[in-house]
Amino acid sequence: MTRGLVTLVNPNKVHPPIAPYALDVLTTALEHSGYTVEVVDLTFRRDDWQVVVAEYFSVRQPLLVGVTVRNTDTTYALEQRPFVDEHREIIRAVRRRTNAPLVAGGIGFSTMPFALVDYFGVDFGVKGPGEVIICDLADALAEGRDPRSVGGLLVNEGGGRVVSVPARPPVAGAGPLARAGHNESRLWQVNRRDSYHRRSGDPLKVDNLAYYRQSGIGSILTKNGCVYRCSHCVEPDAKGTQFARRGIPAVVDEIESLVAQGVHDLHTTDSEFNLAIGHSKALLREIVRRRNTDHSGPLHDLRLWIYCQPAPFDEEFAELLAAAGCAGVNVGADHVRRDLLDGWKITAGGSQFYAFEDTVRLVELSHRYGMRTMVEALFGMPGETRETMRRCVDEFMALDAHVTGFSLGLRLFPYTALGIRMAEQCAGVRTVPGLQSNNAREPIVLKPLAMCSGPVEYERQFMFDDDGGFRLVCYFSPDLPEDPARVSDPAGRWRQSVQFLWDQIPAREHHRVMLPTVAGMSEHDNNYADNPFLLSLCRLGYSGAFWSHWRERRSILQEAHDRGVLEAATG
Repeated sequence: MTRGLVTLVNPNKVHPPIAPYALDVLTTALEHSGYTVEVVDLTFRRDDWQVVVAEYFSVRQPLLVGVTVRNTDTTYALEQRPFVDEHREIIRAVRRRTNAPLVAGGIGFSTMPFALVDYFGVDFGVKGPGEVIICDLADALAEGRDPRSVGGLLVNEGGGRVVSVPARPPVAGAGPLARAGHNESRLWQVNRRDSYHRRSGDPLKVDNLAYYRQSGIGSILTKNGCVYRCSHCVEPDAKGTQFARRGIPAVVDEIESLVAQGVHDLHTTDSEFNLAIGHSKALLREIVRRRNTDHSGPLHDLRLWIYCQPAPFDEEFAELLAAAGCAGVNVGADHVRRDLLDGWKITAGGSQFYAFEDTVRLVELSHRYGMRTMVEALFGMPGETRETMRRCVDEFMALDAHVTGFSLGLRLFPYTALGIRMAEQCAGVRTVPGLQSNNAREPIVLKPLAMCSGPVEYERQFMFDDDGGFRLVCYFSPDLPEDPARVSDPAGRWRQSVQFLWDQIPAREHHRVMLPTVAGMSEHDNNYADNPFLLSLCRLGYSGAFWSHWRERRSILQEAHDRGVLEAATG
């Protein structure tokens, strides 16, 4: 006997499509709690989503509707394309069709949850992993209890006021950031025991095989949260400040299930796979053990792709990765300069946890064990100059990774260390050199949370201007190679810095690098959303991490053109 129907909506219209893993996690938890769960997935129906919503809710009245927000925007400082306006349009259409309460969550939502509860007009929100809280909320609704009894739930009181239900007694004297849930441990919000139920072919669930066939990659989570405090990263705040390690058998069962369904390429969705490396090694050993025990089992078809930090990464880890079927390692090294990395890529205690020598060793070990590598640099942090970029480009290119990616500029979010610092430096009265938005009409002046009426006002200023128009706040070091007029223009485009990167790398090496672009500079860019090259890859049936095919992009685009796929993908 079901306790009621819970409907989960995926409003993500971005292609290549990314399977909404969060909805599989929530479905698993809700079904274990006795609820019937159905998924309304609009990714494959982005042109007629209104029809899908109208038809579904015309015959169903659920107990609760959940909406996942994977990304608020592209987070790409040189594009600045928001998604939340499309999400709000969908949420409003759902609201018109049902009287059920609406709850929003997801990693993107969790970067500014108070503001998005208000902006979307939903009843509730969940910051961080949602499987425990959404079950408690469904129970409260089914039993007629006040939802304010659900610890950790955000509640929309209307009029721009959103409050958080304490999950535990408040700490005496806690500051405004702590009261807004900043940098909390969220271990209690995660189901670490069970294997998440991943399905394919069910029209009212996430169809993982359909996503794989249209994107070439699946996903697997081995642990949630992050104990590190990198100053530009949203994940410790949004996911939790401790590692919620999942049970090894449960994760490998899930991997086997996906591969058996035909999803052969899986990318880890951990903050970084090699952090808490003892757990990662144990997982790899279990994959290897099962492969060696069952010589015809599905794990022999697994191709694993991982995100890593440069350290820890030793030879035993590389050997285990290769034995478990790892095809490629994507490492976020970010820079070579210790002085720039200091205070940027750090542990919870504030110390650096790797040096460039660790990146060199990671690439060497990966290549020794037959795994491709992508090494990524991120330019534009405070202190970045022409010379620091030059040195980083030269040393990264000398690594001879399969692909080297260079990004420029940082999207600021309310609860990253850099976002908090910029708001404190502005103090509501001045701008800070380097603050930029493509839609800025006046200097960007942020206020720290203590000067705001509450979290809604504080978070909103990182995405909206005072009139409610989009103004995604980004940061570029004012010491980059730009003229003073560009630096002082809050809407200035940092074209000279982009051109410098293109000029720094010889044309003969362009085939193996991803470079930032501005309009008119190149037909190739490394942004994910609706990228013609990535769409062509998927339509031609390529699989695996998209960067592993980057070197062949010209021939792939030509193949797409010859087969009439490129026009279909971009038009």
